[in-house]
Amino acid sequence: MALENKLGLTDSAELAREEERISKKRARELFENGMLDRLEAGRLSSLKAIHKYLFDDIYDFAGELRTVNISKGNFRFAPRMYLEAALESIEKMPQSTFDEIVEKYVEMNIAHPFREGNGRSTRIWLDLIFKAELNAVVDWSKVDKDDYLLAMERSPVRDIEIKHILRAALTYEVDSREVYMKGIDHSYYYEGYTTFKTEEL
Repeated sequence: MALENKLGLTDSAELAREEERISKKRARELFENGMLDRLEAGRLSSLKAIHKYLFDDIYDFAGELRTVNISKGNFRFAPRMYLEAALESIEKMPQSTFDEIVEKYVEMNIAHPFREGNGRSTRIWLDLIFKAELNAVVDWSKVDKDDYLLAMERSPVRDIEIKHILRAALTYEVDSREVYMKGIDHSYYYEGYTTFKTEEL
């Protein structure tokens, strides 16, 4: 079953194709219209703004915190009951060094604040922090999908792997449209396409 959507699609594969097409187009606009430069790095409000911009044409919940509990495989993301408190704590985390930024990213992934589209939105949010604090971004085309997914699965208990992977892919081409779009194009490969289990509250 496909998630309820504004496109009226009921086939999950067709929805995934349209979601990719539309959100890639919107991600390109984010870069070209300068909106990213106006967002405050590391803030929840910025992540919500990114998510809303990417998915507003597709989902009613774009930019809104999820109202369900979700899990992926055997991993349960932050319970909805504690989500807002967790997000307040994450927002206060320091972000002045590489290690601090990745630790903040890992915690945001554990929170998984949205019903869908967390990975794509949060990777743009991560690059926004890297750019503001270190004048660097991740060249996502240099990140191996399987290594990334395994590292992210292990990151709640051991973040050294994801730190190693992201550090090796850092570039100082922060204003490169090509680097940004390569990241958007590759972003869909990192999703894992594992079905989320939801529990309505």
